[in-house]
Amino acid sequence: MQHSQMFVNLPIRDMARSRAFYEALGYRFNPQFSNDQGACLVLGENLFAMLLVHDFFATFVDRPIADARQTVQVLVALPCASREAVDALADRALAAGATTPRGAQDLGFMYSRAYADPDGNIWEAFHMADPGQAQA
Repeated sequence: MQHSQMFVNLPIRDMARSRAFYEALGYRFNPQFSNDQGACLVLGENLFAMLLVHDFFATFVDRPIADARQTVQVLVALPCASREAVDALADRALAAGATTPRGAQDLGFMYSRAYADPDGNIWEAFHMADPGQAQA
């Protein structure tokens, strides 16, 4: 089975703060699917994150919403075109107020850096070497 799009839904506490954070990283929002309760963050062609304020997010679930600053349920990984692009994205995130849950990881074939957004959601920017160029 294959899917043509992906939407990750994330609970947030402050819409204005979250929009400002992601805009500082260079992302845009789709205004057609955004309002004061939710905002459609465009991550790439057919890749989206729906940022939903807690009260609205709660209407979709029958369990408590975890505080991502205290617990981790998901890591959202975003491929980047190069190691430099990984560093640029992570550095923009830190400058915009993100925190770092761990240092950079260099596994030879893959390089990554992680950052936590203002709500504690962890994003991992990574670059994976061309399999034909990876060293054994």
